[in-house]
Amino acid sequence: MPGTCTMLMPALVQLLGASIEETIEPASPGVMLLFAAVMMATYVGVAVERFHKTVAALCGAAVLVVLSLALDLFQYPKIYEFLKEDLNIFGVIIGTGILVDVVGKSGLFHFISMWIVRLTGGRASTLFLTLCVVTFLFVAVLTIVPAMLILSSLVLVICRSLNYKPVPLLLSVAICANSGAIATFASGLPNIMIGTAAEIPYSHFLKVSLPYAAVSLVIAIIALRFFFRNDLPWKQTDEEKSALREQIETFDPWALVEDRKVLVRSGTILSATVIGFVFAQQLGVGMDFVAMVGATAALLFAGKGVEDAIHKVNWTVILFFMGLFVIIGCVKQTGALAWVAQQVIAFSDNEMSLLIPLMGAFSAVASSIVDNIPVAATLIPIVQDISGDSVPAEPLWWTLIICCNLGGNGTPIGSISCVIAIYALKREAGEHVGWGKFLKIGGSIMVIQVAGAIAYVMIAHNQGWIPPLVSH
Repeated sequence: MPGTCTMLMPALVQLLGASIEETIEPASPGVMLLFAAVMMATYVGVAVERFHKTVAALCGAAVLVVLSLALDLFQYPKIYEFLKEDLNIFGVIIGTGILVDVVGKSGLFHFISMWIVRLTGGRASTLFLTLCVVTFLFVAVLTIVPAMLILSSLVLVICRSLNYKPVPLLLSVAICANSGAIATFASGLPNIMIGTAAEIPYSHFLKVSLPYAAVSLVIAIIALRFFFRNDLPWKQTDEEKSALREQIETFDPWALVEDRKVLVRSGTILSATVIGFVFAQQLGVGMDFVAMVGATAALLFAGKGVEDAIHKVNWTVILFFMGLFVIIGCVKQTGALAWVAQQVIAFSDNEMSLLIPLMGAFSAVASSIVDNIPVAATLIPIVQDISGDSVPAEPLWWTLIICCNLGGNGTPIGSISCVIAIYALKREAGEHVGWGKFLKIGGSIMVIQVAGAIAYVMIAHNQGWIPPLVSH
């Protein structure tokens, strides 16, 4: 989803292969329009906040399921197929949620937060830049879900300690996370799906997508610094810096550490989990398995309140995405997503100068609205069909990988990093971020990043910088 978690396991590859091979019989234009209208009505309901966004998603899902059964579009068990492809995402959310809560109670995040504060001197400009870069690195290594769960906790602790507004820093972290998501093969779920289908080697990501990931990060940092120019004390006087240093000197990194042995065990479990995320692909297991093992180890060796830790799992986000995935699955089953994508391809007449921009713009906009997972799954077979001797597949694959991830910056529900950040702000800080404000910030950044991505892929293709794939 959003806006986008990353995990890999053999079952995912099998499910993806099954979804590509499955031929969906297109419904009538009237049914397509009806389902698309219900989906858009759901998003409008989320946008105007008449209902809680989770309730809106679940209501939309219920309506589309009833319509699907009434119109004999599919049998009820098909719903489980919509969800089972994303069960690994839920596993990562649950596992990392428990792990983050248990580790947080050990005082480790407070300790790291105080270290970052001391490293930056607490200065807003230095702290902002440090958090953006750390986010990029964390997502590239940890993947987007665990990285966001950890970083949102760190940012909130830092903001409470320094009395800074949490919205600028946490939204910056969420938006920069989507740049980190295109860095490696396993840092974003679309990367895994497309990379597996196209048989793209891990090293190719370091050559093609990682350079633009860094460029998109710079774009995000510059734009965020502009948008939040009045929300943080960017220009602090010598007196303010001196007072800040004096305040930081009073901070005790060990203040929330009740037992240093538990802190060490928590740090060890967290580090081992991170290493597990990095080598999950080589080990032949999924990120969800690694997350659940880390959570179990944390509860066993460092946890005190098991019930409380499980209660802290963000079930609201899980239910929201369950509703969202059912909605997307129902709409996709009508053939509407495939029809729209095919029209984009047909309009370009297989000209790369048109095909790359249209593919990039469509995948980015669609990902910001309906999540990048179904968008990637829908466009993968289309790219496979249109690519050949006259149409090289490589630039199309990289356009999808980069634009599907960066499209998550477009709306509050386009990326799981943005969803996590907005829920954390509302739940932990009592701060509300509306669609208007987010679209102004995230939407503007997405447009610049996607335009740059399209130009980057076209230049790389024309200059022969994109390594050819053996399978093509």
